[in-house]
Amino acid sequence: MDIGKLPKDVAKLADLLRVPHDSKISLSKDYSTKLKVSGLSKKGAKLLLEEGIPVLAEYQSKLYAQNNYALLIVLQALDAAGKDGTIKHVMSGMNPQGCQVTSFKAPSNEDLDHDYLWRCFRKLPERGNIGIFNRSYYEEVLIARVHPKILDKQQLPDHLKDKNIWKRRFEEINNFEKYLVNNGIIVLKFFLNVSKGEQKERFLERLELPDKNWKFSLSDATERSYWDDYHKAYEDCFNHTSTKWAPWYIIPADNKPFARVAVAYIIGRTLKSLDLKYPTVSKAQKEELQKAKSILMNEK
Repeated sequence: MDIGKLPKDVAKLADLLRVPHDSKISLSKDYSTKLKVSGLSKKGAKLLLEEGIPVLAEYQSKLYAQNNYALLIVLQALDAAGKDGTIKHVMSGMNPQGCQVTSFKAPSNEDLDHDYLWRCFRKLPERGNIGIFNRSYYEEVLIARVHPKILDKQQLPDHLKDKNIWKRRFEEINNFEKYLVNNGIIVLKFFLNVSKGEQKERFLERLELPDKNWKFSLSDATERSYWDDYHKAYEDCFNHTSTKWAPWYIIPADNKPFARVAVAYIIGRTLKSLDLKYPTVSKAQKEELQKAKSILMNEK
């Protein structure tokens, strides 16, 4: 997948799927879960991704060698949207030495003794590395909003649990991400947008296939009753936290191969825009390399 030689419709993806920072969107009206690309079949999407994996690997190698930037990828979605599969397939060619995945579950007691950004701050990628957050600090304006009792566990002073808490958290997250970008950590945020019907089919598959039973819990089914609440929370989140410096991309996720191509392309385009290069070897270093080569060649 040459970033500059993609099918025309695929090359438009970043602009089509990016949430604008200067206008309000409707998740249900403006973003489809089944967006199709002309002339790109599921098989074609898989082949395109296979071609793109070495390209992403090359960008990662340069990112690691240059050691100026880091890339933080945030993945958010409702259950069964394909976060794990996206990570597995899109990042399959990455060098594990420079790529770390962190899955954020329910906060521990230690986490709850700190501010809500603390546990994510500790897992930020080092310079030269790619960090992937499977769920993230955005849970604090999503699940905590749908289930307000979660706030009671966070040991906040009562006066801070008022109606303005979500507005404050949006501002805090925007400032946090601006801080990251200002320090060379590029932030990309993806929402895998799955339909309620497709989620149901994937849940049923997990129930019917023994090797997928472990991926399902009763709460997965009961949370479906909050579907509309989650969508309202996500929509409000996108409208307040998709910024110039840390945009949201809403990925149609009913078609897994297409979703993975979309994510891979946006990551690739972002890394390409950094104009990454391997460090230049100075004249003195080249002379040292020649001396080292001479020593090795003259060994007995």
